[in-house]
Amino acid sequence: METGHIIQQIVISIIPILMAVILHEVSHGFVAFKLGDPTAKMMGRLTLNPISHIDPFGTVIMPLLLYVLTNGQFVFGYAKPVPINTNNFRNPKRDMAISAAAGPVTNLILAALSIMLLKHFVGPLSAIIPSSTSAAIFNPLAMMLKASVVINVVLAVFNMIPIPPLDGGRVLMGMLPYRQAMTLGRLEPFGFIIIMLLLVTHVADTVIYPVITFVIGLLSLL
Repeated sequence: METGHIIQQIVISIIPILMAVILHEVSHGFVAFKLGDPTAKMMGRLTLNPISHIDPFGTVIMPLLLYVLTNGQFVFGYAKPVPINTNNFRNPKRDMAISAAAGPVTNLILAALSIMLLKHFVGPLSAIIPSSTSAAIFNPLAMMLKASVVINVVLAVFNMIPIPPLDGGRVLMGMLPYRQAMTLGRLEPFGFIIIMLLLVTHVADTVIYPVITFVIGLLSLL
């Protein structure tokens, strides 16, 4: 991949990546707050200020490298986890699952909004304004919105893998009977090792990529 193309991808992707991971984390804290846990609010994490959320490696370096190396086919990143104290919930098992689901749901909403802006705003306007203006403003905007769709859908699908500490694992724990939920919870210390093994061996590809393609196709109907 040429250096110029890599730089272009980084410039195009950095804002969608930051928005995706920051809003993902804020949504966890916001929903937890609405369900009775003020921990994130008290620690100043219910803010869109990137400084409060950015993990230099997880939020910027790793997702950009993955995006460039995979041509935008796979992106994974994370911000500083929003603190949640389940002891403040009325129903800890259920409310933790709802709070966990808020992150991927937010990413899907961002992907849907990006598609709608592309189809109903950027596309129509770029067709009626001078080509020089379109090239300077709407072409980069279109590329950012397309990147936003891919980034947000990949983050949503990946985070919903039902292995703790990913959101999908916490959602599944909230749905399972208590004993089975506790058994699944014991995997959490080894969760990322299991996930990385599934990715490195490409076992996860057979599930993740078809789901990503399906979700993007479904959202494209909007």
